[in-house]
Amino acid sequence: MGKNNTIEAVSSKLVKTRVLLGSKTLSKYVPATRAFSPRRLLAMLRQHGMVYVKPNTGSQGNGVIRVERTKRGTYRYQSGTAISRFKTFRAMRISLQRQISGRRYLIQKGIHVLRLDGRPFDFRIMIQKNPSRQWACTGTAGRVAHPGKIVSNGSQGGTIYTAAALVKPIAGGKRFIRLQRSMNRLALATAAQFGRAYPAMNELGLDLAVDRKLKPWILEVNTRPDPCPFTKLDNPRIIRRIVRYAKAYGRTYCLTCSKAKKAN
Repeated sequence: MGKNNTIEAVSSKLVKTRVLLGSKTLSKYVPATRAFSPRRLLAMLRQHGMVYVKPNTGSQGNGVIRVERTKRGTYRYQSGTAISRFKTFRAMRISLQRQISGRRYLIQKGIHVLRLDGRPFDFRIMIQKNPSRQWACTGTAGRVAHPGKIVSNGSQGGTIYTAAALVKPIAGGKRFIRLQRSMNRLALATAAQFGRAYPAMNELGLDLAVDRKLKPWILEVNTRPDPCPFTKLDNPRIIRRIVRYAKAYGRTYCLTCSKAKKAN
């Protein structure tokens, strides 16, 4: 692992998925993920019905496409707010590959996530080395997708809520507390796993989705996380702590966050 001792950020989502799959505990929470190929896409649509096709590198939800095989055996995909429909897999594949245009993509099993007023939501958990060099969960933000979009990122017009505001009305207080604990355990286990692979890492942004059975799923690990969502939470102590911890390991953030919306 010597060559990884100075690496602080990893851009390849497939590489980061392999790090997660190296842990028996974490692998149960990682949706099936494969490098993109037409054959794999067809197999995963047959198996799961819905998948997300994502750029292997990139952030802020850019380029993410949801692909579905309908009960009638037709196909559709959504990119941004535009939905395209096809009678055959071949027609859909040709159109999709035109969208991808030669870049490296991956396919991830689709999770039927919890929703607010029909809009999907997920969570960003910030995990940082504290001034004592121990990993700590420093904030959790709920992100609700912009109406008509499939990604929840604030940069795509998502709205930021507290986790409690999103989950308590669905699950109740006790189940929310249990879910929050398990999400934090997952976050710290993810940080420990990445810390072993890349000892120089100081911070991670963990994107977690929760399915209808209240099982959390690790959608993505960001090794250069943007703390913008946490500026939209009512509790200012959260962003202050994030900034303070970051300063201790030499990172400063731009906190001008105009695209994400704050929940009313």
